[in-house]
Amino acid sequence: MTYKYFGAPDGATAARVPISMRPEELGGDELGMNGMFTKIKPETMAAMVLTGIEGVPLHKVPPLELVVLHPDYAVVKLPMTVVDPLRGIGEETVGAAAFIWSTVPDRGGPRDAFNVYQLLHEWQDFSHRLHEAGHQPYCLVWP
Repeated sequence: MTYKYFGAPDGATAARVPISMRPEELGGDELGMNGMFTKIKPETMAAMVLTGIEGVPLHKVPPLELVVLHPDYAVVKLPMTVVDPLRGIGEETVGAAAFIWSTVPDRGGPRDAFNVYQLLHEWQDFSHRLHEAGHQPYCLVWP
């Protein structure tokens, strides 16, 4: 699976993303070069931020909202609580969260803490861009 995280002002705009993928048609640049391609599932990102940074118990992490389900792709909306906390944290918190996440085994084994640290910084930048644009976080999922 491949995941592209992007911002959109609303679900209707986000639903048009797979058809167009052209930012000028959708009213924002989050879909262009500023979107993020990754192999990390939105559920994992939500759990990492909310549990690792905010201290929310894993069973209380809110579910993702399905915007579009198509045979070839899906679009999901992430809760704002997944990106908002990243705007207000400092280096120590990012480093601690990266270390914690690096110790959690996943299918590929534990991840290098520095790689996770870099990923969290990318997410911090993404969070700032979303906030400045007034957009919500979405993820395009396709095989």
